[in-house]
Amino acid sequence: MPHLLRDIAQQLNQLNSFHQEAVMRCLKSRKHEIKQALLGEAVDISSAQLQDFYWQLKFALPSDKIAKLQMPLLNHHLDVEENSEVKPYSVEMSKEEMQNLINSLETANNVVLQLK
Repeated sequence: MPHLLRDIAQQLNQLNSFHQEAVMRCLKSRKHEIKQALLGEAVDISSAQLQDFYWQLKFALPSDKIAKLQMPLLNHHLDVEENSEVKPYSVEMSKEEMQNLINSLETANNVVLQLK
């Protein structure tokens, strides 16, 4: 939450100091309510939970038709529970796609940690 207040303070720079202080006092006095509302929104994004997973690494080798193909592929098999029902999902990703997923998950985790 301190990061959020700092970001808001930077955005309020266009206001005069009296108005900046008034807005910040209001935000600080309702900090708990704002935090609970933000956490509620984060939880409402999805009620799905990862129940189990496994992965498998494959290596695509060249054939006579595609001579330059040599690419590792990662297969993910996920069991996701949503509304008391477990659904299986399978995803195949290249190294770059996997790195993008990891970066996105790390960013999302940082946002959730800021809300705590």
